[in-house]
Amino acid sequence: MLNNFLRGHVYRLSWFSSCGSNITIHPLKNITNLYMGKVTIGTLPQEFQVIFDTGSSDLWVTSLFCPSPACSTQVRFRHYKSSTFRPTQKTFSIAYGSGSIEGFLAYDTIWIGDLISADQPFGLSVVEYVLEIVTYDGILGLNYPNKSFSGAIPIFDKLKNQGAFAEPAFAFYLSNISKKRNAISCSGSCEALVDTATSLILGPRRLINNIQKLIGATPRGSENYVSCFVVNTLSSIIFTINGINYPVPAQAYILKVSRGHFYTTFKKNKVRASRETWILGDIFLRQYFSVF
Repeated sequence: MLNNFLRGHVYRLSWFSSCGSNITIHPLKNITNLYMGKVTIGTLPQEFQVIFDTGSSDLWVTSLFCPSPACSTQVRFRHYKSSTFRPTQKTFSIAYGSGSIEGFLAYDTIWIGDLISADQPFGLSVVEYVLEIVTYDGILGLNYPNKSFSGAIPIFDKLKNQGAFAEPAFAFYLSNISKKRNAISCSGSCEALVDTATSLILGPRRLINNIQKLIGATPRGSENYVSCFVVNTLSSIIFTINGINYPVPAQAYILKVSRGHFYTTFKKNKVRASRETWILGDIFLRQYFSVF
């Protein structure tokens, strides 16, 4: 499917060239609605499951020095077992929507599949404040360098600079109408961010309220529920981005939590911004092949 898409698309997407191959495909797993993949760090290599996150720029894993409860369930990096490990005195802190971490910067050899970044800067957490059960060992940020909290060059940019890619692009494919439409418009210019580390679809408060009202969702606690009898009758929610329509069907934006209980995956974006901002998470990404 991926190769067919690349051959047929009008824009020549990135042909990742590593070890003489045209493209590198790195598998991800859906674990509790988080898309994670394997990376290895150090010499000899140590394996970690990390979130591939287009919403942040820093790469970090848990250190041996972290006493936080969240760290007890994670694989920790054993720095003393790596002959290429190089620590620094630089510290950093990162705030996410679900918590925050603190740590220090280090350098080591990191592998993503057959792609290798020698002397790659990365973070080692020493404190983790999280609001949910942790099923990952760290986060691999894929956003722009100027978004980095640690000041380190992101691994994708470092690989690009050393000639690992023919073009500076990467892509995700996350697997898994004809009714009257109601327009739900932004008051001015909207901004949309596609984020692999967000599982739901987040939007401005008033627009999310409009959507919940139109699909007949009933608020109950922090969720908005719909009857199981109406799921197959609900219309697609269509996002128009740069003049192109991207419909998301009800079977995608309604999730079943238990027998007879279904809730919507639209949530209010709590991050304040100068413009009305949407964050299109995995619910959206499962519908479309996305290139960054």
